[in-house]
Amino acid sequence: MTLGELTLFLLIGFAGFQFWRIRSISEAAFEHARLYCDTHHLQLLTLARRSTRLTFKYAKPDWHSRFEFEFSGNGEDRYTGEMEMVGKRVLRTQLPPYRV
Repeated sequence: MTLGELTLFLLIGFAGFQFWRIRSISEAAFEHARLYCDTHHLQLLTLARRSTRLTFKYAKPDWHSRFEFEFSGNGEDRYTGEMEMVGKRVLRTQLPPYRV
């Protein structure tokens, strides 16, 4: 095995690890949005990641992700909320005014 092959295998392994890391962040975001909606008596409709970038917040490199989720307060209307995370830590959750 040459140094080039070893480097290639390490890069492929690192890319795979980051893929699974981003997937686990998305699953944590879904769980947080679901619990947030349950706590506030809302119906969670959809969740989508808007952006992901590398950040060095909290003294270590991690992914800074922004999510949008749609929810309903009365079962008829649809509103869009935003959630911001670093790693699996939620920084903020913001919702517009909605009808109950």
